[in-house]
Amino acid sequence: MIIFPQAKINLGLHVLYKRPDSYHELETCMVSIPLYDILEIVPSQQFEFHQSGIEVRGELHSNLCVKAYEILKKYHSIPTVYMHLRKQIPMGAGLGGGSSDAAHVINGLNDLFGLNIPQARREELAASLGSDCPFFVEGTPKIAQGRGEVLAPISLDLKGYHLLLIYPNIHVSTAEAYSNVSFYSGDFSIREILAQPIEEWKFNLQNTFEKHIFEIHPRLKSLRDEMYEAGAIYSAMSGSGSTIFGIFKEKPNFEFNRKEDAVYFLEF
Repeated sequence: MIIFPQAKINLGLHVLYKRPDSYHELETCMVSIPLYDILEIVPSQQFEFHQSGIEVRGELHSNLCVKAYEILKKYHSIPTVYMHLRKQIPMGAGLGGGSSDAAHVINGLNDLFGLNIPQARREELAASLGSDCPFFVEGTPKIAQGRGEVLAPISLDLKGYHLLLIYPNIHVSTAEAYSNVSFYSGDFSIREILAQPIEEWKFNLQNTFEKHIFEIHPRLKSLRDEMYEAGAIYSAMSGSGSTIFGIFKEKPNFEFNRKEDAVYFLEF
């Protein structure tokens, strides 16, 4: 079995307040985009996990794909497998690649071994691995609340729009993102803002991480400004960073001066 875990972008991200459990209450809209890792899962005599492409550092037991296999094996009788992950989605980029890989391991094992696990249960298992993981179980546009694991569908059609992603090889850690974040104090929910014409999003649709992260990494603000100069209808940082994306009506004519930037021209 070969499957293709997809990346996501965040259309708006409101950090609302810090909860008593030390997590932050969030509101965001997550949308899948056509940028993929490649994941192979086949039955095997012994468990093996191999990885190629972009290097994933860390011990084997801490890898989210391995954790997803272990948590499913905890509740279901499944045989050992061989997994090979070809990593192509940049890490620490706000694109959710690792979370998507984990969710697709759960989906893949469910399909491969005919476990018939309901979607709600797969999302519950995914939530134990990371806040973004449940979204990728289905991958359709969702409003996410709570830590990001409370999902509700939203009707959103960006078909035909062009998407430019730039990952400037700047890693923004979760601790850095939350260290000085400003809480959202606006009057409108993200669902209400997204109901407005897309041309209005640039005035109202905020990622509240941007204010202090742009101060720490001014290159990111420069990229967003350049997106607008190139004709973007809307541009923002995805998640807690550091990918900057722009949505365009036509494929943008964008010039690049830095070889270290990873650049992706996509279409919804």
